[in-house]
Amino acid sequence: MKTDLRKAILAKRDLLTIQEITAKSFKIKERLFDLAEFKESAFVCFYVSFRSEVQTHQMIKETLMLNKKVAVPIVEPNKTLSLCELKDFDKEMEVGKFGILESKFEYRRPVDLSEVQLVIVPGVVFDKNGNRIGYGGGYYDNLLSKMCGIPFIGLAYELQIVNDVPAEEQDLPVHKIITENRIISRT
Repeated sequence: MKTDLRKAILAKRDLLTIQEITAKSFKIKERLFDLAEFKESAFVCFYVSFRSEVQTHQMIKETLMLNKKVAVPIVEPNKTLSLCELKDFDKEMEVGKFGILESKFEYRRPVDLSEVQLVIVPGVVFDKNGNRIGYGGGYYDNLLSKMCGIPFIGLAYELQIVNDVPAEEQDLPVHKIITENRIISRT
């Protein structure tokens, strides 16, 4: 069920043009930056977008310009995510595992998870209860399980929202989902 849903939504998402991705991502960024959770957070963890995901590169740069601290994930050899502080997106990033940009080795500044005040979470499929399906590796569920008590916000296009995502015990829901059309708060 999860695999079929993931494939179907990825196929739809991959049909978006770069113009559609850019326009929708801009609307999503505007909604995120207007949220109290974002405004009140001094240290924000962002996923680094790739392929047809909601684009976060510009969001990260603008967050840094707001004098907020930014953490980005690094895929570790043991198949977990760790976070490092990013200070200059254009200078400090390079293509890492899975073709996703990561901090260059010389710029890796480890982040204590307790310092992060907001996590921006990727996903392939979301439902109105905040349940999500990622790419299937469990990387984010593992990371989020160590970061309870802070807001998790998913970014998605409207086409990624479905009525019901099959959730398992280890799956952690996000508190809000921001699309180009609305903000969905977990019920």
